Amino acid sequence: MNHNSVVAETQKLVLETPVTAQRASRRQQDYQQVSLYKDVNPLDWEDWHWQLKHRVRTKEELAEVIKLTPEEEQGIKKASGRLSMAITPYWVTLLDPDDPGCPIRRQAVPISFESVVGPHEMVDPCAEDRDSPAPHLVHRYPDRVLLLATDSCAMYCRHCTRRRLVGEHPESNSAGRFDAAIEYIKANRKIRDVLISGGDPLILEDDELESLIQQLRSISHVEFLRIGTRVPVTLPQRITEKLVNMLKKYSPIWVSIHFNHPKEITKRCKMACDMLADSGIPLGSQSVLLKGVNDRPYIMKRLVHELLQIRVRPYYIYQCDPVKGTQHFRTPVAVGINIIEKLRGHTSGYAVPTYVIDGPGGGGKIPIGPNYILSQAKGKYVLRNYKGKIYTYLE
Repeated sequence: MNHNSVVAETQKLVLETPVTAQRASRRQQDYQQVSLYKDVNPLDWEDWHWQLKHRVRTKEELAEVIKLTPEEEQGIKKASGRLSMAITPYWVTLLDPDDPGCPIRRQAVPISFESVVGPHEMVDPCAEDRDSPAPHLVHRYPDRVLLLATDSCAMYCRHCTRRRLVGEHPESNSAGRFDAAIEYIKANRKIRDVLISGGDPLILEDDELESLIQQLRSISHVEFLRIGTRVPVTLPQRITEKLVNMLKKYSPIWVSIHFNHPKEITKRCKMACDMLADSGIPLGSQSVLLKGVNDRPYIMKRLVHELLQIRVRPYYIYQCDPVKGTQHFRTPVAVGINIIEKLRGHTSGYAVPTYVIDGPGGGGKIPIGPNYILSQAKGKYVLRNYKGKIYTYLE
C-alpha cells in the first residue's frame, strides 16, 4: 500500500502528495451522500483535527442523519457529563438511518436503558482505582502495568468500561502529569510490559505521545510497549505518516485495536491498519461481546476472518463488564462459549481469540471456553474434539 496520506499538523490543510488528493476525492462521494457533510472539502474530511472538532454532539445534528427513536432521544438527553455523546463524522456516515438495531448505531448513540442500573453493576467493575499506586497507573499483574494516558476518546462507545473516567471534561495536560507513574515503573524492576491506554492515547498530539513513549523506552527493564486504541476504527484519519514514523522509532510497539463488528472494517479503516502493519507494527484485536451487535457466531466468524485479511490478529473477546448502565448490552456467558465452540476447529487457529471474563472486583482476565476434557484420572484424559468425537490421551 502507498503510505502517502493527508497530514494535518494544525487546522491548516496540508496535502502531502497528488495521490492522496485523488484518494480523498474518491472518498468524497461517500460522505457527501450525508446531508450534514455535503459541502465538506475532501481535505477537511481527511484532517483528524477537523473530524474531532465536528463530532456530532446534539440531538438536532444527529436527527439530520438518522430517524431517532424515542429511546434514543431520551438517551441523548440524559447522556451529559462524563460520557456524553460524541460521534466522529466518519462514524456518522456508517450509521443506518432507518434501523435502530444497526450495530454501528447501537455502539455510538445513547439510549434510555443507560440510565437503568442492573443489580450486579458497579462503577469500577475491574477495581482499577483500588489497584492504582500512582496517578494514571494501574498495577494488577506482577510484570505489567496499565498507563491511562488520557480521559478522551474520538468517540464515546456506549458500552465503555471506564465511563467513570472517560468523557469530555477539563483535563490537565501539564508536562509532569505522568512523573509519579514513570517513577513507580522505574522503581519496580519486575515491570517489563506497559500498556498505554485511556481514553484513547492516539487522541494525543504526536509530540505528547512521543514524550510519553520516550520516557518509557528509557527504562531499561521495560521490554514490551503496547498501545490500546479504537482510533483506527472510529477515526482512521488519525493514522498519519508522521504518527507511524514516530512509532517506528521506538519499535517494537504492539497495537491492540478495539473492533466489534465486520461493518467497522471499511476501506478507510483498512488503509489505516495497512499503514501500521506495513511499518512493522504488530496488530491485535480486542472485541467486547455485545448483545444485538456481535453475539451471533456467524457475525463473530465474519469479523475474525476479515480481521486476518487486514493483518489484525484476533486476540480477545471480552464478556461485557458489569459497569453501571450496560445491562442491555450483556449476554449470558453461554453465548460467548458457544461462539468459541463454533470457531475452534471450524476455522484457522489464528482466527480464534480467547474469550475472557474480567473478574469483577479486580480478578483480572479469566479465560472461559468450551469444556474439551470430559474426565481425567491418573495418567488418563478423556477428551472430545470440535466434532464431538471422543479420544483418550494416556500420559
